[in-house]
Amino acid sequence: MVFASCIRRSASPLASVCGRVARSQAISAAVVVNRSSLVPNPSSLLRPFVSRGFLYSTDTNDRLKSDQTLIQVIDAEIKDAFDADVQGEDETPGSGDFPFKIEDNPGHRTVTLTREYNGEQIRVEVSMPGSMDEHEDGMDDNEDGDEKVNETSIPLVVTVTKKSGLSLEFSCTAFPDAIVIDGLSVNHSDKSSEEEEEQLTYDGPDFQELDENMRKSFHKFLEARGIKPSVTDFMHEYMMKKDSREYLLWLKNLKNFIQE
Repeated sequence: MVFASCIRRSASPLASVCGRVARSQAISAAVVVNRSSLVPNPSSLLRPFVSRGFLYSTDTNDRLKSDQTLIQVIDAEIKDAFDADVQGEDETPGSGDFPFKIEDNPGHRTVTLTREYNGEQIRVEVSMPGSMDEHEDGMDDNEDGDEKVNETSIPLVVTVTKKSGLSLEFSCTAFPDAIVIDGLSVNHSDKSSEEEEEQLTYDGPDFQELDENMRKSFHKFLEARGIKPSVTDFMHEYMMKKDSREYLLWLKNLKNFIQE
């Protein structure tokens, strides 16, 4: 009994020691695991580091390079357009052959001609030259129609206004050495905008459907007021040069935008 009691007393300290050893080993293992988590992964050290600032700098450089290339192309085009514009000589029409005053505003597609004739106010709006394929149908009865289809021309809107305010408006197409009347209408300046919206105005029949003698008389009517081939031929050349000047101005404005 005494021996068994001694064994129990000796075994109790031994179990206590074994428990402390086991707990110590568990704590050591936990510390090792936690320390291993602090060691960086070698694969992560090999990843390239790219900052946002570097990406922004790269995008900016690419944009500057593309803008610089575009500016160089525009400069070359400006030089060519300037050389072509310098080669064209400015012509000044004689007062007898050209009785109109020219109003030309840079940046506009049209030029306005004005004059006074026997108390009438004559106003001509001249547009940029264009192809005349769309006027082929209106020239079927003209023996030179086939030749004029491939020629450039300038659209004209001629307004003849009386002192009373009543006006006659012609829509014309000016070819080299010829003027075609596309249509005409009578306008009343004393009508308010509301009345014009309420009423459907009658602009008359198609000009080509009018009697031949009436068509010829209207051509003479315009010629007496200065709308004749010598004037329109000059304006054709003038508008061609204006087109070149406007293109040069457009290129310069485009360059200024890119540079800002």
